[in-house]
Parts: sequence; structure tokens; C-alpha cells
Amino acid sequence: QVQLVESGGGWVQPGESLRLSCVVSGSIFSISVMGWYRQAPGKQRELVASITAVGSRRYAESVKGRFTVSRDNAKNTVYLQMNSLKPEDTAVYYCNYKGPGENSWGQGTQVNVSS
Repeated sequence: QVQLVESGGGWVQPGESLRLSCVVSGSIFSISVMGWYRQAPGKQRELVASITAVGSRRYAESVKGRFTVSRDNAKNTVYLQMNSLKPEDTAVYYCNYKGPGENSWGQGTQVNVSS
């Protein structure tokens, strides 16, 4: 069974940075597509960024140029570096794993951006 554990959320002021991490166990991490999603209160969950097994990346328009997704297959970990954070980035951020026959989610980590 695939398990995902996110960390790195917190409270920051606008313009500051955070790095989220997601450690995956019980899976063939190296051939997975990993994604970061977020859900703000009253809104639908949306894709923030994703990275394929070969390192191809996708970003939501709202985070392009500010966020960077990366992965370390040796550590079964995917990262989301978030720079120049804005109040509208406030949400619960979820890690997603898509692998052979699997589509799994982490428990989420809260990111709050306010002054």
C-alpha cells in the first residue's frame, strides 16, 4: 500500500518562501508521476505542479515562475519550492502519487500566507 507523508507547511508573510516535501513508501517511486495539489476553503482542489518519472514538469499558470517541483528518486521524495508567496497561495497542499494501478494522496499540509 502506498503511503505519502507531506511536511514543510506553515505560516509565512507575503514574499517569503517555503519548501514542501513528500516522502513516498510502498511504491515504485521511480516510475511514478508525482503531483502537488492545493485546496483553499470553499474551492475545488487544483493541480499546482507535477513531475513525471523522466522529469517533465507542469505548472498551474498562477504559480509559474514562483514554484518549482523536483524529485529525488533515491530518497523517494518529491519537493515543491515555493517562492514569492502570496496570500492567494493559502491552502492545504496535497501530494499525489500516480503509479501502476495506484492513485494515492497524502494527508495534506497547511500553508498560510498573510501579514
